[in-house]
Amino acid sequence: MTIHVDHALGRSVDVRAGDVPLFTYVYAPETARLESPKPYLHPIRTLAGDVVSLFRPHDHVWHKGIAWSLPHVGEHNFWGGPTYVHGSSYVQLENNGSAVHREMTGLSAASDRADVSHSLDWISQDGQKVIDEHRRLAAAVLDAASWVLIFETAMSNVSGATLNIGSPTTKGRENAGYGGLFWRGPRSFTGGTVQSPAGTGADDLRGTRADWFAFRGRHDENGRSSTIVMIDDSANPQHPPQWFTRSEEFACLCPAPFFSEELPLEQGQTVRFRYAVVVATGDHGTEGTAALAGKGRLVLERE
Repeated sequence: MTIHVDHALGRSVDVRAGDVPLFTYVYAPETARLESPKPYLHPIRTLAGDVVSLFRPHDHVWHKGIAWSLPHVGEHNFWGGPTYVHGSSYVQLENNGSAVHREMTGLSAASDRADVSHSLDWISQDGQKVIDEHRRLAAAVLDAASWVLIFETAMSNVSGATLNIGSPTTKGRENAGYGGLFWRGPRSFTGGTVQSPAGTGADDLRGTRADWFAFRGRHDENGRSSTIVMIDDSANPQHPPQWFTRSEEFACLCPAPFFSEELPLEQGQTVRFRYAVVVATGDHGTEGTAALAGKGRLVLERE
């Protein structure tokens, strides 16, 4: 199945497999400051055409498909909305930063894959440059039922001081260690199945460590099922990560490297992360979902 790329210059990139749109990567969004503007992928679709992402839900308007989102970068909030302050819960501060597209550095499509890369400036709410980022996304079809997204980032501290990257849990909120590559699933996936290498569950798996996690959900309207598998690269800091996941309230997955331990990033230091995200048509069951994770792992190892 041939991969195609369409570029809305200065705004977004659309990736298709044949006639099926896989995702739109909005790299220069028109997002309110309160929501910490940043690039995102939405809509994201299976090869059957089913949408497996949610954009700006009313309960958390800063959730946007799949995005690289960090709630605590030093004193800055690059997640969106209020900041967790221990003893005061969530407080709306003047600290909502933005991850701003600077330059497209690569855009190509071959018969079997697409590649997108660009540079970004992470800017504080008061206009100071905090992080210099170089990001790469790649997409390829795995088989007739699944495709894979590769997400890579290299973040360099240019703030002039050490940045401690953390989560609400590192700030004192128990079992709320979100931050990193975050996927928000469709409303109809609420109550779906969360799976790790250790077995299946739901919110009870939050905070456990694993190489990969998956979410198996069902769509309204057509009743079909889809599966999302997120795989953490073995070279990532804090590997294997603790995972932030929900099913009972809404569907989400997040390999959270800063879940319960801050990562200090010194001035001039660069930190790198890589992930594979497998998007599959259907519910593949426990063994089949583990096999999808294996396919995603092989792609990561070949990159």
